[in-house]
Amino acid sequence: MAMNLALDVGPLKPDLAPLVLGLVLFFIVFGLMAKVILPRINKVLVEREKATDGRLDEADEIRAEAARVHAEYQELLAGARHEAARLRQEAVEQGTAIVAELRAEGQRQREEIISAGHAVIDAERAVAEAELREQVGALATELAGKIVGESMAEYARESGVVDRFLDELRTESAAREARD
Repeated sequence: MAMNLALDVGPLKPDLAPLVLGLVLFFIVFGLMAKVILPRINKVLVEREKATDGRLDEADEIRAEAARVHAEYQELLAGARHEAARLRQEAVEQGTAIVAELRAEGQRQREEIISAGHAVIDAERAVAEAELREQVGALATELAGKIVGESMAEYARESGVVDRFLDELRTESAAREARD
């Protein structure tokens, strides 16, 4: 009876032909996957990664260039502010010299000369402001063109963006001077 049980194992003793056929087909499919499909998938993944890294590097370069241009713009703007302050100081000094001369000439001419001195100061300030407006406008337009990558001169002329910005600055400056 023990002998009879060992021979009758049923599903634990499969037929050899279907098992061999199944193993051969499995290894053929596995070989095709390993030799053809997986290298293509890896190639596509590597290309995607390179493209993504290239875009990130390009974005970093553009960001660094924009920061450099912004720093140059800030430096130019600081220089223009310094020059404007120097011009205002010179105008104040000239006004003081004119007042001293008027006192020497006499009380009667004092009012007339003071008003003429103020007119000169205002005219010089207007000329200096007009020159600075042109220079700052040109620099700002050029900087905007470099950042955008296109010429912004026509847009700036048509829209008057620079003039509006400088008018706002002048209004704020006048308000600050009035408070002081």
